[in-house]
Amino acid sequence: MDEERTINWSYVSYRAKGAIAVVIAFAVLLGGGWYTFDWVRDTYVQLTTPDDDYVGEGKDDVEVVIPRGAGITQIGDILYEAGVVKSVRKFRSVASRSGRSNELHFGRFKLRKELPAKTAFEMLLDPKNIERLKVVFPEGWTVTQQHDRIRNKLGVSEDAVTAAVNARGELGLPDWANNSLEGFLFPASYDVEEPVNPFNVMKSQVNQFKTVVSRVGLEKRAAEIGRTPLEVLTVASIIEAEVHIPEYQPLVAAVIYNRLEKGMKLEMDSTVHYVVGKKGKVTTTREDRNVESPYNTYYTEGLPPGPISNPGESAIRAALSPPETEDLFFVTVDLDTGETKFAPTREEHDKNVLQFQAFCSANPGRC
Repeated sequence: MDEERTINWSYVSYRAKGAIAVVIAFAVLLGGGWYTFDWVRDTYVQLTTPDDDYVGEGKDDVEVVIPRGAGITQIGDILYEAGVVKSVRKFRSVASRSGRSNELHFGRFKLRKELPAKTAFEMLLDPKNIERLKVVFPEGWTVTQQHDRIRNKLGVSEDAVTAAVNARGELGLPDWANNSLEGFLFPASYDVEEPVNPFNVMKSQVNQFKTVVSRVGLEKRAAEIGRTPLEVLTVASIIEAEVHIPEYQPLVAAVIYNRLEKGMKLEMDSTVHYVVGKKGKVTTTREDRNVESPYNTYYTEGLPPGPISNPGESAIRAALSPPETEDLFFVTVDLDTGETKFAPTREEHDKNVLQFQAFCSANPGRC
C-alpha cells in the first residue's frame, strides 16, 4: 500500500500562475478575443494578488458621478477615489464575471462608502439608485432668466452658456424662429445629464417645444385664425407674462386680438418690462413707456417682432382659441389671488383700475 501523499497547495498555485501566464501570452500572440484575454488576466490577478474587498452593508452615504461612456476601469477608479470600493481590481473582476458590464448606468448615484465590490456593481445596474439632477424653468420666464438659472442652479460658467447660445443654429429650431431662442425654450422640469452641458439642456427644451406645438397643432391652427405661428407664439408669450391663471388666459387673448383688429396699440406693461429689464413689478413709469423699441407696445403698433417670454402649453392654446368677447381692457386687481377683471370700455376699465390701486395702497412695494 502507497504512503499517503500531502498536496502542496503552494506548488499548485505556483504552477497555475505560470500556466495562466503562458495562456495570456498565447491569447495575445494568436489573436485570441479580448474577452478571453480579460478573463484570463483577471483570473491571473486574483491568484497573484491578495483579495482586497470590503464586507457588510457599507458606511456613510456618498455621491458619485459616472460619466456617459465610462469604461469599467474608469468606473472602478471613480468608486475607489470616493471610498466606495477597496480595490479597482476586485471591481473589474466582479464586472468581468457578471457579463453585464454593458448594462451599467451613468449619472449621479447615491452609494455608500466601503461597499463590497459586488454590491457596488449591482447598485450601478439599478436605475433606481440614480440621483437625477433636475432644473425647473417656470412658465413665462425669459431666456435671460433661464440662463441665469442654468448658471446658478447647475454651476455652469457664463462662457459655456454663451457658447451654447452661439450654437443655437444646431438646436433644431423651426425655420420661422428666425434663429431666436426667446419663446422656443419650453418651460418645464428637466433631468440633466452630468457633466452639465448647457447646449444639451437647451436642446431638450427645444425638443419639448416641438412636441408641444405639434400636439396643439400650432402651425395648422394659426393659419385657421389668420395668423403666422410666430404671431401666435408672440401672443402666447404676452399672455403668459400678463396672467398665470389658465382660466383668464383665453380672455387676455381675446383682448389682444380685439385691440389688433381695431388698430389700437396693445399697451401691455409686460412688453415694457421686457424692454427695460424690470422684474418683480407689474407697473411701469412714463419714462419706461416712452422707450423706443419695437417690443414696447406703448411705443409701437401691432405685435412685437417676436416673443417676450417662454410660454407654457395653456398660454399657447389660449392664443389659438380666443373666445368671442368685446373686451378691450383687463387688469389684475389682486396680485395674491390673481383675480383679473375685463372691460369693453375705458370707463369700466378705470373702475377696475381703482380696485388694483387699492390693493397696491394696502400692500406697499408689491406693485
